[in-house]
Amino acid sequence: MTGTAARTKISLYRDRKIFMDLEDWSSRLKVFADATRVRLLALLEQEELTVAELSAITRLAQPRVSTHLAKLKEAGLVRDRRAGVSAYYRFDETLLDPAQRALWLALSTGSDDPLLRQDAERVAAVLANRAADQNWADSVAGDMERHYSPGRTWEALARTALPLLETGDVLDIASGDGVLAELVAPHARRYVCIDTSARVVAAASERLRRLGNVEVREGDMHALPFADASFDLVVMMHALTYATKPAQAVCESARVLRPGGRLLLCSLARHEHKAAVQAYGHVNLGFSAKELRKFVGKAGLEVSSLETVTREKRPPHFEVISLIAGKPGIGSGESGIEKATAKAKVAAGDVA
Repeated sequence: MTGTAARTKISLYRDRKIFMDLEDWSSRLKVFADATRVRLLALLEQEELTVAELSAITRLAQPRVSTHLAKLKEAGLVRDRRAGVSAYYRFDETLLDPAQRALWLALSTGSDDPLLRQDAERVAAVLANRAADQNWADSVAGDMERHYSPGRTWEALARTALPLLETGDVLDIASGDGVLAELVAPHARRYVCIDTSARVVAAASERLRRLGNVEVREGDMHALPFADASFDLVVMMHALTYATKPAQAVCESARVLRPGGRLLLCSLARHEHKAAVQAYGHVNLGFSAKELRKFVGKAGLEVSSLETVTREKRPPHFEVISLIAGKPGIGSGESGIEKATAKAKVAAGDVA
């Protein structure tokens, strides 16, 4: 980790105070008091490894590695996954309580040791040996989505599944430079992109110029330049992050929806990491599921799906909430996008 990255990471926690009695602090300090355990955690934070692989990397005897792993597992810092006769261990920072997280943050950002560097350098060779000894699918079973394989990309999966969509007329609010439109527009009757930035609109127009059913224009999500009931689907992919009046923006989305139409919305979950998002111009620090449900309810829409769909692996572990809501009226049964979601899950399973 670079010095800049470490300082940024530390800044996310500097205002947090943790109060415990001495016994609690002592129990947590003991877990990180051994250099070998710190080495193992540093490795397992990056890769899922077996006892034999950890032994090969650290040059420590397997019984010694096993003993330390048992202590780490007992402390709730390491989880294991069985694949055939092998057990793969991984350190998941989400398993830490606030005190442990603060201690690990200090260790991981403040350590500069030759042993840690040697360990990191040996990982690639160990993983190469693993790949030679077993097939790829076996080696990543249970963790497949985190690993690259030729042709198995999220873009390829999306482009394969998207023809299942039935979207009708679509409005993409805060559409950016048209990445989503490029994927979805070929399967829509009409696709309208709207964004406040003239430069972004120009970039989207260039990207999407070959698609005859796409319109790209400047506009304000708080006062959409469209008549009531103009669209079958309104998409707000992180749009509320930039909304000065998020409730009003959702109401505007509901206004332009036809009866039976759907709103697809995703947003960062509520967080406290202002410094981390400041460079991206975020107006809001995300929203809770309760807040999103309230916005949608006041707009007269009915929520059919509301869930946390992703959690980033790296600190500060941003989460994304996805919401689908419908406008009551004719044709308000299961939407094309909901059908496609179910079909896409089946398709993803087939690909795997």
